[in-house]
Amino acid sequence: MRLRAGHPPSRHLTSRTASNMILELADILIHPGRQDAFDEAIRHGLATVISRATGFRDWQVHKGIESPERYLLMIHWDTLENHTIDFRGGPLFAQWRAIVGPFFARPPIVEHFALLASSA
Repeated sequence: MRLRAGHPPSRHLTSRTASNMILELADILIHPGRQDAFDEAIRHGLATVISRATGFRDWQVHKGIESPERYLLMIHWDTLENHTIDFRGGPLFAQWRAIVGPFFARPPIVEHFALLASSA
């Protein structure tokens, strides 16, 4: 996981919802042949665990077309710390990993992004 705790997201952004909201992007690779079960598990985990986290805003999951075992999970958080400290350091992280972790072919690659520009 690539986190740079000493570098908070820029506070000079333009967004309709919040100027300091950040995007967590997780590149997930699961074991072949487990897509249907993972589809159900990730939806369940997002609805029952992630959605209760402090600073959670919204999520999207994209499934690979050319690489059906690859998923991109995008979660908007109020702050970087809501993800890296509140969520990952709290009890909800273990619950999340218990639901989705068994499917991982490798640890997800996770990075954080600040909005530069938007068409909406």
